[in-house]
Amino acid sequence: MLDQIRPAVVMLGLMTLLTGLAYPLTMTSVAQMTFPEKATASLIERDGHIVGSALVAQNFTKPYYAHPRPSAVDFDAASSGASNLGPTNTELLKGYAERAAAYREANGVTLVPIDAITASGSGLDPHISVQNANLQANRIAKARGVTVSDIRRVISEKVEGRWLGLFGEAHVNVLLLNLSLDAAFPVPSSNENTASR
Repeated sequence: MLDQIRPAVVMLGLMTLLTGLAYPLTMTSVAQMTFPEKATASLIERDGHIVGSALVAQNFTKPYYAHPRPSAVDFDAASSGASNLGPTNTELLKGYAERAAAYREANGVTLVPIDAITASGSGLDPHISVQNANLQANRIAKARGVTVSDIRRVISEKVEGRWLGLFGEAHVNVLLLNLSLDAAFPVPSSNENTASR
């Protein structure tokens, strides 16, 4: 019986070392050498401090920032997920109506893009549509004391195209856009610190 157990234990130990330690360490090392930014969660630094990840949405609410999509998980990455409410659920429809009314009032527009009222499947999508970003330009320009064309220029510089030129739609990363807005048009001193959202 010991003749059968010994090879099984040795094989278990060997495979644990190989697949549980050696392989992950090798892949992590290769990823950090070839894609250092992506291997460290695409973290973004400003003034020596990490301000977020380009992969995870944050809840920007100040008028001088572009606002993200709504989040079904209140922007908590530890509990990523959707609301799981059906398309005819009255609570979901009421939420859509409230979000649409708030969007119209905040941005002074009548048109409301779908990504301004619906949460993504993860609740943490860091992107908004180009249309959504442009519809927020008036509010951002007024809050920053610049022209709408200035804000739209920064938005156009931050537009990311379709993946591989084929998949998805053009979109804007909200965190990267807001950092560019801060760099191009610092918030007037009468407003709160730009570090607060």
